[in-house]
Amino acid sequence: MPHLPDAVLWSIPAFVLLTAIEMVSYRLRPDEDAAGYGGKDAATSVTMGIGSVFFDLLWKIPIVAIYTALYELTPLRVPVLWWTLPLMLLAQDFLYYWSHRGHHVVRVLWACHVVHHSSEKFNLTTALRQPWTSLTVWPFYVPLVLCGVHPAAVAFLSGVNLVYQFWVHTERVGKLPRPIEYVFNTASHHRVHHASQGGYLDRNFGGILIVWDRMFGSFVAETERPVYGLTKNIHTYNPLRVATHEYAAIGRDLAAAADWRERAGLLFRGPGWQPEHRRAAHAPDDTARTGPVATRTDPVATRAADDAPPASPPPATGAQPAAEPAQPAAEPGRRVKRAA
Repeated sequence: MPHLPDAVLWSIPAFVLLTAIEMVSYRLRPDEDAAGYGGKDAATSVTMGIGSVFFDLLWKIPIVAIYTALYELTPLRVPVLWWTLPLMLLAQDFLYYWSHRGHHVVRVLWACHVVHHSSEKFNLTTALRQPWTSLTVWPFYVPLVLCGVHPAAVAFLSGVNLVYQFWVHTERVGKLPRPIEYVFNTASHHRVHHASQGGYLDRNFGGILIVWDRMFGSFVAETERPVYGLTKNIHTYNPLRVATHEYAAIGRDLAAAADWRERAGLLFRGPGWQPEHRRAAHAPDDTARTGPVATRTDPVATRAADDAPPASPPPATGAQPAAEPAQPAAEPGRRVKRAA
């Protein structure tokens, strides 16, 4: 068994120091246009992060058992060496891209990941706002184990990926030199990912590298200032509700479903999907969706734009729309910013 450090644990002092520096920077050089910090919001994010550490320990028991069983079954072995670690990290980042994308376009997976998008602020504490139900992530990394990567190495690689993404949760870092922006996930790219307005939804899923988004058509560059949060914000600082609100919404929808086909759609289709009869019978604000909604022309997401007015044209999907994009119908709690 390889002896690899816990990347997240060793990085905690750096997390604390960088967060303190960012907070001080807002005091010394405030930015009225930035989302900045909110005391209750930051406290909720930190609480979610601490809670995720304890819940992850619980989920690791069955995950380690499954990974170990699969590792023993495969005849392949990848040694942990100085030159194999970068290759394994590249493979892990590729699988992370598909895990992240899947958690945006399948509602039962989104119920886990929505926690990370629930803040209307965007700062380094937002990186700590992690789910308590991460049991949905492990299947995406089974290919690594079947290729002979030791489960301990998989955990280490996931930790490295998570640590890298800490610094991209900030508005204090602008765009970096073009070669870096082209290859790596940066603060600019990740601001787009956390935005709630039309052309930015379901974009920039990369963890360490942004080249996966460029390869698979999910990349959008930052042009207008993002509006953070969900298309229908939950307006709560209660950690328990932050962790479970989408599961509760799914439960309500399943209870009201007419048959098993509808229940399957409510679980495995996009967060905005509703059966046709419910779309016709209810106003948009009656839906339980709290996640982003994909546009009809979005090539990477499967969510239906259920809130868009029927007569509205589809929004442009490029980095800078040529005309004003269609806007979702107004509903309580929605924060959608029109493109400049």
